[in-house]
This record gives sequence, C-alpha cells and structure tokens, in this order.
Amino acid sequence: MSYLESNLELTCWRDELTRAFAVTGEGWGDVEAMTLHDAALDRRFDAGWGNTYGEPFTVWTRRFVYFPWRYDGSQSVAWVSRNPDGIATKPIGGG
Repeated sequence: MSYLESNLELTCWRDELTRAFAVTGEGWGDVEAMTLHDAALDRRFDAGWGNTYGEPFTVWTRRFVYFPWRYDGSQSVAWVSRNPDGIATKPIGGG
C-alpha cells in the first residue's frame, strides 16, 4: 500500500448508512428495500475531498429514504422522511 493509499479516508456505504441509522434511530432491520447489492454496499471508496467513487443508491425504511449526499466531492448519506410529516427539507449537497 502506498503512502497516498494509506492516508485516504476510506469508507463504504454500509459504514455510512450505519452512522446515518444511529442518528435517525433506525437499523439494518428497518430496511425494506435497497438498490445496493452486498458487494457495492461493502466496496471501499475515498469519501474525502475530490472525485466521487461511491455507487449511487436508494434505501427505503418505514420512516425514511436514504441516498448519497455530496459536497465538493466529500460523500456521506442523507435522508428525508418517507411519508408527509410537515418537516421541511434543508438544501442537500452542493459544490
């Protein structure tokens, strides 16, 4: 492994979704449908600044819809309510 590779902020969508679930109070048992297969869910990518490498996805749970979030090449997971709840959605992404 090169110096550059060892200093990349590597993650995968499984890790990022697990962090998002911790915020929303959900878990993997709440997933009703998902566009990612296991290999894509666990594929490591650089989530830091620069190019985007994570595969596009949508995950549906009973309460939320999760999807990739990007800002200036940095990637994470964002979510919105699955059903009308009267809560406005702030701008997502950019850069």
